[in-house]
Amino acid sequence: MDLATLVGLLGALGIIGSAVALGASPLVFMNVPSLLIVLGGSLLVVLAKFSFAQCFGAFKVAGRAFKFRLPDTEASIAELVALSTVARKQGLLALEDQEINNPFLKSGIQLLIDGHPQETVRAILEKERVLTLDRNRWGAKVFTALGDVGPAMGMIGTLVGLVQMLSNMEDPKSIGPAMAVALLTTLYGAMLATMICNPIADKLSLRMTEEARMQSLWIDAVLAIQEGTNPRIVEQLLASYLPPDKRGKTAGEPGEA
Repeated sequence: MDLATLVGLLGALGIIGSAVALGASPLVFMNVPSLLIVLGGSLLVVLAKFSFAQCFGAFKVAGRAFKFRLPDTEASIAELVALSTVARKQGLLALEDQEINNPFLKSGIQLLIDGHPQETVRAILEKERVLTLDRNRWGAKVFTALGDVGPAMGMIGTLVGLVQMLSNMEDPKSIGPAMAVALLTTLYGAMLATMICNPIADKLSLRMTEEARMQSLWIDAVLAIQEGTNPRIVEQLLASYLPPDKRGKTAGEPGEA
């Protein structure tokens, strides 16, 4: 669970909710026509931009903003160095007895065990990496589109409310509900974009970058293991994926290889 995403979204909603509760009645901020215009209208406009599969896939991918977590880079490097040591001492077939939790890395090691040439291993893993990037990218695009459309639909709702209000100025009772639609649609659109859609889109983009980086590390490690590279060289190779201040803790000095 990514606590940063959860705390950020719930905290923002809590602050707005507190401001509402401390002022007028919370029911004043509930308006069904405004919700229909902003939520329903935004979803339908975004659906017009993308396919059904892309939209439904985006909401499925959105869960990664809350619960997806990659392995620690240092721990992953240590695991890969251990696999490299086993392969160098006992051969690639010995890797079949090793427990590997990550599906991507497990797939790469299985390709080595099956004896595929390096070009095939690289092509399959790179293809999987690109497809994973593509899924995450489309998820981020859908939520970015929702973040763009939400405020626009709020403005449309505001105009609808103002037209209703101005066309019924002779009826004082209709002015209040029409003005509520005008103001609340703007509020709903701003909240949808600022507090939900844009943060999720940005977090999915971050996940995309992090996962691509980790998969690149795994590909380098798998290919190095296949070549029978010295485990210390593998460690130094993978240490380049760490921040400079952490590299010395993982990789040895060049002379140790």
